[in-house]
Amino acid sequence: MLISEGVNYMTKNLEGQQYIILPEGSTRILGRDAQRTNIAVGLAVAMAIKSTLGPKGMDKMLVSELGDIVITNDGATILEEMHVEHPVAKLMVEIAKTQDKEVGDGTTTAVLLSGMLLKKAGDLLDQNIHPSTIIKGYDLAAKKAQQILSDVSSKVDVKDTDTLVKLAMVSMGSKTVGVGEAKDLLAKMVVEAVRSVAETKNGKINVDTELIKLEKKEGGRTEDTQLIKGIVIDKEIVHSGMPKSVKNAKIALLDCALEIEKTETDAKIEITSPEQLGAFLEQEEKMLKEMVDKVKKSGANVVICQKGIDDLAQHFLAKEGIVALRRVKKSDMDKLARATGARLVSNLNDLSDKDLGYAEHVEEKKVAGEAMTFVTGCKDPKSVTIFIRGGTEHVVNETERALKDAIGAIASALEEGSFVTGGGSVEIEVALKLNEYAGKIGGREQLAIQAFAEALESVPKTLAENAGMDAIDVLVELRAKHKEGKKHYGVNVHEGKVDDMLHLGVIEPTKVKKQAVASAYEAAKMILRIDDLIASKGKSSTPKPGGDQGGMPSGSDLD
Repeated sequence: MLISEGVNYMTKNLEGQQYIILPEGSTRILGRDAQRTNIAVGLAVAMAIKSTLGPKGMDKMLVSELGDIVITNDGATILEEMHVEHPVAKLMVEIAKTQDKEVGDGTTTAVLLSGMLLKKAGDLLDQNIHPSTIIKGYDLAAKKAQQILSDVSSKVDVKDTDTLVKLAMVSMGSKTVGVGEAKDLLAKMVVEAVRSVAETKNGKINVDTELIKLEKKEGGRTEDTQLIKGIVIDKEIVHSGMPKSVKNAKIALLDCALEIEKTETDAKIEITSPEQLGAFLEQEEKMLKEMVDKVKKSGANVVICQKGIDDLAQHFLAKEGIVALRRVKKSDMDKLARATGARLVSNLNDLSDKDLGYAEHVEEKKVAGEAMTFVTGCKDPKSVTIFIRGGTEHVVNETERALKDAIGAIASALEEGSFVTGGGSVEIEVALKLNEYAGKIGGREQLAIQAFAEALESVPKTLAENAGMDAIDVLVELRAKHKEGKKHYGVNVHEGKVDDMLHLGVIEPTKVKKQAVASAYEAAKMILRIDDLIASKGKSSTPKPGGDQGGMPSGSDLD
């Protein structure tokens, strides 16, 4: 039942009196129509990014209202830049964001799985199977899938460099723009960066990916990207009289300004003679000199300040040969503390030599015409920087996205301590086991479990399609290989055939796959439970069923 736009939704009481419930211009879609619309929208979002999956996936060019261009095949970035309108489409975007936040990789897989789960559920709804039955079946299948993923995974630890490099390379595999030839170099860089910030607590490895700073500057080639055992700050040294390079730097991190503080309340100072003015300025100068003396007394030869530094204080610091940076971001200050071992000081009176950090070299360099400060050679740094270079802004941005994916993948692999084979092999294996499991489950739920298995098969199928292979032939061959017990066989997209993924080194973190299945299932379950759409915004909020793209908003808000 559809209450069309512009009509108030009314109801009657026992006496036949009418009551208006919804305001003018509201829309309401009920029952099966609501489910059809939601499934159509969810599937349309999945289909929009389907062609980006895998190393042979295509890129999307996204142009904003202001004319800004983004060229990428990163699922989360595409969905974020699309600015979707439909509430179900927004739910699909949330899946990609969650996947990106939790594990940093597998966003396209998660959204594709969710779309296919919805499509298969739609087929079951057409057979008059109740949504609750489908959800129960999906629930059983999702739990079993997680268990199967754990069973088929292999162990990896922080010392296994070869495996970790392979994981990073596979994660960056689809980002051909910018990465290309430099993939091996970047993969090794990511592994070393993650190792630097990894911490072991209670026998478990914990990786805070925020401690790996990605600083980017266009110019040069992607191969010029480097890992810096320290921090790169996008700031220049404040005074021309200061040295541009300091070796064996003793670094003070200040969270207070080297300026004369203003009073918190409005204050007025009356000066009636030139002598008073001179005394006032002299006192100001004396206070700033005292501040600089405190810095000097601590033994610091580099001062990095989160707040401002007065011009006169800069002059005194320069006379003492102390290098200073000002208005450095809070996030950079935290990273500097972790990298150099310095402590952030909020009161200058408390500054002592124990609060200082150490770096072999602090140097200002000109990069692409802009001055940047490099704090390098830190002993056992717990925060590092990957300095990204590339020919154009688009290349640099895509390289950054590739590195984020790789960092997330390595961190996930170390935290879970395991990996599975890629190329669609693990999805086929899980689908095969789920079909066996479905036979043991009585009732209509087994149909939902089989549908879940079919949805998982969409991953190798899509990989084959994107590589220009015959998807049906590939699927049939893969099923046959896995029934023979060859559980590592997947799609070799480079040679256009079915191959052993473990032998080829195509591996992915177990956590990425588990999170993709969990995210896709949760979103599909939430969407399937909706049987009533009430939109108060008016015309653009809710599409009519049977419109463009099977229930998509006319004019396609998802373009």
